[in-house]
Amino acid sequence: MGTTHVEQGFEPKHRQLKTVLSEALETEFAVGQVLPNERELAARFGVARATLRQALEQLELDGRLQRRRGVGTTVAPPRTVVDVSASPDSWPGGPGDDWDVTGRTRGLPPLTVARLLGTAADEPVETVHRYRGGDGRPVAVEVLYIPSSRLGGSPVAGPADGSSADDAEEGRRVLRRLHRFALDGLDRSVELGSATDEDAGRLGRLPGAPVLVVTSQYAVAGTVAAVGVATYRADSCRLTIGDRNG
Repeated sequence: MGTTHVEQGFEPKHRQLKTVLSEALETEFAVGQVLPNERELAARFGVARATLRQALEQLELDGRLQRRRGVGTTVAPPRTVVDVSASPDSWPGGPGDDWDVTGRTRGLPPLTVARLLGTAADEPVETVHRYRGGDGRPVAVEVLYIPSSRLGGSPVAGPADGSSADDAEEGRRVLRRLHRFALDGLDRSVELGSATDEDAGRLGRLPGAPVLVVTSQYAVAGTVAAVGVATYRADSCRLTIGDRNG
């Protein structure tokens, strides 16, 4: 990487630096290569470390860089394209679903989820945990919240505290209970968020790293039967809405 200094001008320094760094990533670095540390980069380009961090954060949001725990800042591979179209007749775990169920627990949902479900804040729900990978790396994690009262029939069998010998199968069993109902509608929203400690660990990110949060509401007979909260890596995913008419 050269020693070009960022000049003072009308454009903010961090944007100028972002352009210079972006060109260097294309010509001087390979995918997965570790960048020099912040002190060295700031000295090379004659900028303050705060300015450098702004430029690096923007490149990370653009999917050009990754901050890897215990490694440093590396050049990111091309983003994984993920279709998050809201198919009106597709339950989680149905045909073509490429998520892996990793577990099932039971507990109180976040207040925001309880509001979407229309349940009392102190009403426990079934939670099914899922994982999605692609190109040999983590792509997303998801938690599905399902009130037991909306699964119908007798209570879901088996422990729900993560102590089951096969809690993944317990989670799949909960999803199969959902599949008995006709799905009336599916609404999805996407927003930018920050990785929690738990999600960061599962996604190989740093806590607070930018993520894309996809919230899904599954409706049955005019009631929200389940809510899914999926957390995608913002640095390595590009979410799209497919054209199902094409």
